[in-house]
Amino acid sequence: MCVGSGARWPDTAHSAREPSMVDRNRPRGLPWRLHDDPTAAFPPIETALRDPDGLLAVGGDLQPVRLLNAYAAGIFPWFSEGEPILWWSPDPRMVFHTDQVRLSSRFRRSLRASPWVVQADTAFRAVMEACAAAPRPGQDGTWISPAMVSAYVTLHDAGYAHSVEVYDGDTLVGGIYGVAIGRMFFGESMFSHASGGSKVALAALASRLHAWGWPLIDAQVENPHLLRMGASHLPRAQLAAALEALVPVDEPAGHWRERFGVLRAAELGRIQQV
Repeated sequence: MCVGSGARWPDTAHSAREPSMVDRNRPRGLPWRLHDDPTAAFPPIETALRDPDGLLAVGGDLQPVRLLNAYAAGIFPWFSEGEPILWWSPDPRMVFHTDQVRLSSRFRRSLRASPWVVQADTAFRAVMEACAAAPRPGQDGTWISPAMVSAYVTLHDAGYAHSVEVYDGDTLVGGIYGVAIGRMFFGESMFSHASGGSKVALAALASRLHAWGWPLIDAQVENPHLLRMGASHLPRAQLAAALEALVPVDEPAGHWRERFGVLRAAELGRIQQV
């Protein structure tokens, strides 16, 4: 598959080699150590640790082929700056069904007069940097390091990582970003610079994906805010089965600016929810 500026990366659904871990006989209670070759396969997700939940492997890099193979297998990187790269596949997994993202009645009423508009892929780096700077209760610093920003901007340039932006005039007031492979969207982070900005970004993303026939958004790990918005737990084995069906679907990589179009936040306020 040809993506980006002439670079050729393997088909994410079939590119990984047979498992080639450095420590095939890993000690009990420790994660796998990844091979230096970025095309080497990840270990089976069912071998992830239970404590900490979902820790699967350590090491490797953030090259595009490694990241795409990880997401296609239900694995994501999550680590703090200065730590080795940690790869996770928790069980159960937090997901959104794209037709079940909820906004409160009060918030939807407030949106009906909102001037906000929602677009996609107009400010990917700015969304990532805003997510990195967002304060998060109980967390010291951010996992969205400069190396992470650089890696995901490369995926964005290749058409695999996408952002959704919420604007009040020319001002960015909210957003979300993640990775898309086939018909599966893997959410990474979101932010608000104005109250409700991230909610509108998520709801708009879900609305568009549902219209395109994309059934799920991966939300990774449990969060009370996500639960209030309709996220649910999905056993890891069921996520893996869904990925087997959704990841190979032929959805050409490319920026979403034209495909997504412009969605007015007021339209989200008029959607009837079950």
